[in-house]
Amino acid sequence: MTAIESPCILVCSIDMKTGYCFGCGRTREEIGAWLTMTPETRRAVMAALPARLETVERRPRRETRRTRLARERGETTQ
Repeated sequence: MTAIESPCILVCSIDMKTGYCFGCGRTREEIGAWLTMTPETRRAVMAALPARLETVERRPRRETRRTRLARERGETTQ
């Protein structure tokens, strides 16, 4: 079985104004259908996520796993 790439950062909470997850930027529907989407559809959704995250009302307050791992590797994050 191969791993499916996911934008999930374990900050699962939906912004009620935009309908996007504060952590990953996906909608509830996209989160629910993620495993059944084609790789092409998942890539298209992932391409839209950075712009979506700019529209959410607040940012996650805690350090995410992705950020922590990047920090530990010495990478800079935006």
